[in-house]
Amino acid sequence: MATVPAATYKFIIADDHPLFRGALRQTLETLFAGAEILEFGALDEVTGALEQDSEVDLILLDLSMPGVRGFSGLMYLRAQYASVPVVIVSANEDPQAIRRSMSFGASGFIPKSRGIEVIRQAVQAIMNGDTWVPDEIDLSAGDTNGDLVQRLATLTPQQVRVLMMLSEGLLNKQIAYELSVSEATVKAHVSAILQKLGVESRTQAVIAASKIENGQWLGGDEETADSAATGAR
Repeated sequence: MATVPAATYKFIIADDHPLFRGALRQTLETLFAGAEILEFGALDEVTGALEQDSEVDLILLDLSMPGVRGFSGLMYLRAQYASVPVVIVSANEDPQAIRRSMSFGASGFIPKSRGIEVIRQAVQAIMNGDTWVPDEIDLSAGDTNGDLVQRLATLTPQQVRVLMMLSEGLLNKQIAYELSVSEATVKAHVSAILQKLGVESRTQAVIAASKIENGQWLGGDEETADSAATGAR
């Protein structure tokens, strides 16, 4: 396949597996000659690069990597950098995960198992302005948690970060330290999160997020979520 002159194109590959990052890099290089390609293995590295320069043509993001809890990385990037398209490249092939990724604003979802040729075709389609998911995925299929997905999608970047930290069991003062804000600001964020999610407690907020993540947000069940949120009070 002929390469496309693309000296001005810039891509970010966000995946914690160096070998797979290398495969994605080679795929992009065969498509877009001269493109700038940055590789990162953690979400904070991605956000750090975007803070320096957000002029990026496409981010290829794994759902499972340091600093990411299920869809939280996608949610944060789409909220903070709405003009930068994000395609999920993941080993998770669950149809619900694919549909929810698209609901959270992904430009496409490429299962890692599909092979380099399919990944190449998918990236090319997305760069042409289309969306891409596997042919067998019906994006119009219903989601029993569709309303909650929509509510989560309204969270601001900072609220997404606060919710992630709540799920890790951090106290308000710890969250304030991590975000370099006051405890009063954290409390305001928590109140806004509860209002947007339509829940009454931080425990319920974390449980709601855990449900949406198909167990990925916390890597456990509701009891785990309840325990983490209770510890964050």
